[in-house]
Formats: sequence, structure tokens, C-alpha cells
Amino acid sequence: MTFLSYAAPAAACLTLAVLAPVAEARPISYAGGWTAMQMNNGDYSSLHIHYSPTAFDSVGLYTERNWADDIQFTGIQYNRLLKRWNGPSSQGNLYLKLAAGQADPFGSAGPELAGIAGFAADWETRRWFTSFETRATDFPGNQSVRHSGRIGVAPYIGDYGDLHTWLMLQVDNQPDAAKPVTTTPLIRLFKGVQMVELGYTVETEELLANWIIRF
Repeated sequence: MTFLSYAAPAAACLTLAVLAPVAEARPISYAGGWTAMQMNNGDYSSLHIHYSPTAFDSVGLYTERNWADDIQFTGIQYNRLLKRWNGPSSQGNLYLKLAAGQADPFGSAGPELAGIAGFAADWETRRWFTSFETRATDFPGNQSVRHSGRIGVAPYIGDYGDLHTWLMLQVDNQPDAAKPVTTTPLIRLFKGVQMVELGYTVETEELLANWIIRF
């Protein structure tokens, strides 16, 4: 066996170990891992509990209380890592997200079939972070698209096991909303298997609060 045969797997493991502290918000865990993701913003509150049978796939329950569309969605979501780029000190990822289930409109109307589809991409080092996501929803009587981008910086570089801090700015575009473009400064804190994000959307004066745990 050549030196490269040993070195390639070792380099991949080293890259993942270095970048592990900034990977907590991703929709896929390690093979055999479980993740709970609870998200809250001015438009909706959601809970996604998923299992990763491989390092490239995850599947689980997704439920969303959508205040903007007056809908309660409950279904199964599948996430797929389409592509990963590993650099000497950076990593990029491209994901597909698909959900199917039923949407129950607020009021007297009964539940109907509904779906959500999206693509998400990110690139990061231990200092810098950037991401972009497109999310399309097909709810009863309401089809919409939302684009969301983030840029972030770590004010300090922590070691494995430390409390890690990121300062970020999120920009959302939802063409059919009353305020199509919104900006949300936020802080991301994570340590070990838990991550918390807290932010404030300037245009709508609403809070953002996200929590993720892997187990």
C-alpha cells in the first residue's frame, strides 16, 4: 500500500476534525447520528428530528407552524448531501431538502397534501462562514419561494470543546411578502453537541431563535 493510500484518508479525517466545530447547523449528521433542530422566526416555527443512516443522507419528522401562510404542516423530510468540497483549511457543501406531508390551514378547512423543496449551500473556514438557501413551499392556496443568505465571522478561534462564537448577518428575500427583503443580525453560540442562535429582524421587529442538538 502506497503512502498516498494512507495519507488520503488521514487528511480527510483531519479536515473534518478541524472543521467539526462549525458544522453543527447542517441537515445531516454522522452515520448513525440523531439531530433535533428547532427554528423560530417571524414567519414560522419548526421542529425537525432526523436520523442519518449514512454521512450523506438523513430522514425524519418535520413539522412547521407557518404564521405567514396560516398553515400547520406535518410530514417527512429527506436531506441529501449532493457535493462536498474539502480544501486545506475550508469546506463547502451542497444539500437537497425535500419534504412531503399534509398542511392543515388555520380555521375550518381540512388538511391537504403539501410539500417543501429546497437547496442549501455553504462554505466555511474556522474564521469565515457564508451560506445560501432557496426554499419553495407548495401549501393549499399558497405557493411561495424564499431565498436566504448569510455571512459570518468568528471573533476568535476556539479549540475543540471550547465555547465557539459567530457573528452573522442574514438577508432574506421573499418576493410576495409585505416586506420582501429583511436583514437579521444574529449571534451563533455552540459547544459540544448543542448550538443556539439569537437574532433580531430589523424591518419586521421580530426575534429569531434557533436551537440544535446532536445525539
